[in-house]
Amino acid sequence: MQEMIRVAVDAMGGDYAPAEMVKGVIDAVTLRQDIKVYLVGRKDAVEKELKKRSYSGSQIEVIHAEEVIETAEPPVMAIRKKKQSSIVMGMNMVKEKKADAFVSAGSSGAILVGGQVIVGRIKGVERPPLAPLIPTEKGVSLLIDCGANVDARASHLVQFAKMGSIYMENVLGVKNPKVAIVNIGAEEEKGNALVKETFPLLKNCPDVNFVGSIEAREIPHGQADVIVCEAFVGNVILKLYEGLSGTLVGVIKQGMMQSLKSKIGALLVKPSLKKTLKTFDATEYGGAPLLGLNGLVVKTHGSAKAKEVTNSIIQCVTFKEQEINEKIRKNIGTSPMEE
Repeated sequence: MQEMIRVAVDAMGGDYAPAEMVKGVIDAVTLRQDIKVYLVGRKDAVEKELKKRSYSGSQIEVIHAEEVIETAEPPVMAIRKKKQSSIVMGMNMVKEKKADAFVSAGSSGAILVGGQVIVGRIKGVERPPLAPLIPTEKGVSLLIDCGANVDARASHLVQFAKMGSIYMENVLGVKNPKVAIVNIGAEEEKGNALVKETFPLLKNCPDVNFVGSIEAREIPHGQADVIVCEAFVGNVILKLYEGLSGTLVGVIKQGMMQSLKSKIGALLVKPSLKKTLKTFDATEYGGAPLLGLNGLVVKTHGSAKAKEVTNSIIQCVTFKEQEINEKIRKNIGTSPMEE
């Protein structure tokens, strides 16, 4: 009998909850028969959305969660006080091995806090990083960290590189992935204190294929498979990436509608352009896993719609099948856990 991958999904998190969360879940179980999804949220609201669509009843179960953690709430306080929230209940399912993974488009702060406090770190992992896939000219690269550790240390960045390499090799199938550290120049002596301290550690690390520094302008060209940085830098890169992508798409569409000639040209190039732009759509690659935890937690965009939710659930299946946590535990679990 085929083993079912169990994924808890926060039905109440995100701008379009619960409608888009439910739609994404239904699409996921339609694509894969080896997934069992627990929709965690207010039962009445979730079941109202489920009744609008047909789906495999045996693959979806609603878990009632009365409370919702709002984006503006202080994360630590919210996790402590709202025990019946969809985020806390979903993470407890992972902690108690009732689910293999938890997916949420909800409060980033609550997800980061809950991941560490409830699910817990793998012994030896100093800081769990958020690691989204970003589109490049050559495919995708893993940006690690993009939001969890704004004041990282050199030892954290080395672990990010190791975890990122494991993820890219096993989930994306990139053999011996190239690892680079974000810098303001290619020369080894450049950078701030953190980069200067981390560079020689990565250079002498046998577990990663370190290729040196990477400047921001080289990231879209796919010069490295794993992009290592602290969360402050990573978040700026990610937000600029997303903002610029959206702006370019808008400008291109506007330009194509300016005259009859451009409209005719637009019709001719539309199929090729649509295919190209699809590769730069972040929703195609699922959410950002919080690596280094005792279970999988995936953060999707707050504006996530059904497609991103579906892809995030499929992403959890690959993560589980490839035993990423076990590989991280084997690679990093020998160093002492930072309390």
